[in-house]
Order: sequence, then structure tokens, then C-alpha cells
Amino acid sequence: MKITLAQLNPTIGDFNGNLKKIHNTLIKVKNVNTDLVIFPELFISGYPPGDLLIQNEFIQKNQDAINTLVKLSAKFPSIAVLIGSVEPYPESAGNKLYNAAYIIKNSRILFKYHKSLLPTYDVFDEARYFQNGSKFNIFKYKGENIGICICEDAWNEPALFPDARYSVNPVKQLDLIGASLIINISASPFTIEKIKIRYELFTHLSRKYKKPLILVNQIGGNDELIFDGTSMAFNNKGELTQILPSFKEEIKTVDLNKPSRNISFSSESIPELIHNALILGIRDYMKKCGFSQSVIGLSGGIDSAVTAVLAVRALGKENVLGLIMPSQYTSQMSINNALKLAANLGINTRTISIVDTYESYISSLKEFFKNYSEDVTEENIQARIRGNLLMAFSNKFNYLTLSTGNKSELSVGYCTLYGDMSGGLSVLADVLKTDVYRLADYINQDREIIPEKTITSPPSAELKPNQKDQDTLPPYKILDSVLKQYLHEGKSIQQIIESGIDPEIANWVITSVKKNEYKRRQAPPGLKISSKAFGTGRRMPIAAHHEI
Repeated sequence: MKITLAQLNPTIGDFNGNLKKIHNTLIKVKNVNTDLVIFPELFISGYPPGDLLIQNEFIQKNQDAINTLVKLSAKFPSIAVLIGSVEPYPESAGNKLYNAAYIIKNSRILFKYHKSLLPTYDVFDEARYFQNGSKFNIFKYKGENIGICICEDAWNEPALFPDARYSVNPVKQLDLIGASLIINISASPFTIEKIKIRYELFTHLSRKYKKPLILVNQIGGNDELIFDGTSMAFNNKGELTQILPSFKEEIKTVDLNKPSRNISFSSESIPELIHNALILGIRDYMKKCGFSQSVIGLSGGIDSAVTAVLAVRALGKENVLGLIMPSQYTSQMSINNALKLAANLGINTRTISIVDTYESYISSLKEFFKNYSEDVTEENIQARIRGNLLMAFSNKFNYLTLSTGNKSELSVGYCTLYGDMSGGLSVLADVLKTDVYRLADYINQDREIIPEKTITSPPSAELKPNQKDQDTLPPYKILDSVLKQYLHEGKSIQQIIESGIDPEIANWVITSVKKNEYKRRQAPPGLKISSKAFGTGRRMPIAAHHEI
């Protein structure tokens, strides 16, 4: 049997566009005599559709799209289509649905499967919308007994995940009823570790159950989430026989009847993974939200430099504008760094001094502040002036403002509401400062794009004379160690101290993370690349008393 893996990028709610991708794929593979084309989880609607699933019109459009696909299949009578879709749950008077897989061929729906395991952790909230499927059946086709499961259904393997979330193991159930081939359709979001974990899981499953296994995963960016694809096929010995590229649409046909060459699994380096994921995230967020051009505040620092490079690689240099906004505290070196970066990238810049605007603010507030010394208030005024200028360009010219703050700053509140936090998308919101430096080194591996002085100069917000980040923050290496342990690994403060972190620093960092929840709630969406990002996957109360 010939099977085509269609690793494609749907847009949520774009039923016509998603159907067009399906049609184009069927046209493309018609001449290779494929027997089955596999599309990802919920491909008809795009994943994750969220609360669109509680809108009757959305569900009806989804059903109309399925009906259109059934009719379309008549044009390709020899090809079966396996695709993920929403299906209404007829037994319920409420609004529950199934997360379903359909096999469609020659004007008929031949087979249905309903997702059994519904994740409700991190960014997932599927039990809010879907009803668990409880039946496991085999689809007999072209001499194979095909067992179908959907994404999370494969992630309950006790050997790899001993703290099982579910009482049912769908892959085991499919094995028990005689599946000779298991296919998993997925919309599995990217994190730095996920590709390797996915490989280890599926090679283990195919080896354990001694049968071929195929994984087809979605690619693309949808809001905060990035989907890497990296679809895979394994033989009955757990050997990798096909792997599709990460972060790219790809259509590939495999022939189960022919011996296939085994492939050694290897993944990109962490900086390369982050780099490629963020480029895809920027490109898709812009495109799917209707923007083609962006504006970035260029400070001469490393965060804005890395953001600008990623934006140019995602959108093209002609679609990125750098805004340089010096104050009386901005060094000439910072201005030179920003201009050199822009020249290296070939982007246009505009320079607007904020000195006069700042003095106007101070003059307006002078009477009210006369008995108070300067403090962070005056620093924040500068940041907010810059934020207003960026948003003015955004409004006037329909640019999307890309904010440039990193996760280390966002974690402890070293950022200004309505200032450097202004924007439509926060590119580095899930990238720790130490990883920003690794990204910069990766970007400069072949030639200097980010000026060397940008990388080597001590980071500074330049909001007062001789200011350095480390005047306020612990060294980034130590800060990021605490943040990784606390946010990503869920360690307690005692465990963090026992790892060798100074107790005073550990207490300060964790207290700062907790008390700045209100800032992060008002931040723009941030692209997720870690196991625990701020945003939809971290639901912390603001008005709460936090005990250390």
C-alpha cells in the first residue's frame, strides 16, 4: 500500500482555504497511485479552534466542509483520505463534540474514530469541548488492518510516562484487536524538547507492538502555538524509515510494500530549533492576522537585534521598519549598533528623538512631583513614549509592532507596561536571556549580522545615566537557572536553594515572578517554545496572597 503523509498548515476557521489545500494535495498525488492520504488532527477546522467550537455556525461550516470533501472525493475514486474533523455528539443535548478522524473515499465516509484521550494540561483544554470516544475498531484496507488514533491517544505509554493521566491506552487497545498498522494524526505543538520526545515515544511504540507506525503532524503557527510537523514513519522494528522536515509544509509518499532505508534520527541544535520556530511563528501570526509589514524599536541592544533578524527572515527586509528613538541617556554606541544592524539587514529605519517629548512630560508633571526625587517613574515615561511612537506607526501604516522583551525580563517584571511591552506579538517572550545570546551567536555563525558590540556590551535599558541590567537583576546566568528550575521544572524554592543558588537571590526572583503576574496578563501574545510559557498554558491568579 502507498500512503501519502500530508504535513500541511491549516488556518483556523478557513474552511475554504483548508479544503483547497486538500484538493491541491489530491491533485498532486494522483499520479503516484497513492492509496491513502493522511492529513493532521482537526485539519478541516484548523487546530486549536478554542471557543469557536461553541458557535453553532462554526460547527455547521465544519459539517458543510466535510460534505464538500465527500463530494470532492468522487474525483479521486482510487484514493482514500484520512482527515481530522469536528463531529457533533448526537447523544447529548448540550454542546459536546467529538474530535474525530474520518476515512473518506469515492463519495462515502467509510470509517470514523473518536479521540479517546482528551488533554487538559498546559495549553490544552479539550475536555471543555469534546466528549471522549470509547470504541476502538479496525479499518480493513488494501490488505492492512489499520488502527487509527489521534495525537494524545499515543501519549499514555507507561514505560515512558509512568505517572499516567488516563486509565485507557488506545495504542494497546488497537494492538489487542489486531491492528497491523497504526496511524496517529496529530496537532502536537512545538517545544524545544518535543521533537526528540516524539521520536522516542513512537519508535518505542512501534518496537513494543511490533508493527509499522505512521505519525502525521500539523505545521504552522496559530496564535502563541507553533507546530513543527516533523511527521515520521517507522517499521515494525521501531526503525525510522521516513521523517519530514520541521517547520515546513511537505507531502511525501511511502510504499509499505517495498523495503525502505532506515534513517538515523537527528534534531537541530537548540538555537537552530528556536530560530526556525520563531520565524515560522512570526510569519504565520502576521499572515493569518492580515499583516504584511512590521515595525520594531531598535535600541542597539541584543533583544531588538535578534527580533529584527528573525522578522527579516520571516517577512523579508522590505517588510521590516526599524524605529530608533534615542533619549538623552542613549549612548552613541547604541545608535551606531542599531544603524549598523539595519545596514547589515538592508532594512529602512526612522530616527525620532524622544528628548523633547520627555521634557514636555516632565514639565507637565513638575508641579505634582516637586517634592519627590526621580525614580523608576521617569524611566517608565521614556519607555512609554517609545511604545506610543511604535503604536502610532502601527496605526498609521498598518504595521504590526513586534515587541522585543525576553522571558527573563518578563518573568521578574523588568519591563514597562504600555512601554516596551507594547505590541501585537512578543517574539522573545518565551526565550530566556541566555538563549537570546545563543540565538545571536547562531545568527552570526557565518558572518557578522548582529554587531559584535551589541553582543559583548553589558545589557542596559539606558533610562538613566550609566544604567546596567545587573544593577537591578542577578547575573542572567543565575537568574535563568532559577527561572528554569521554578517555571519549567516546577521545583520549590528549597530545592532551588539546594541546587546551589543563593537563598536571597532565589527568594527575590520567585517573589518577583509572583508579584508581576498583572503585567504579563496585559502583555501581547508571546510565541511558545518551552515546556512552560507564559500565556494560555499558565493560569495564575493575580489577586492572590503568595506564600514562598
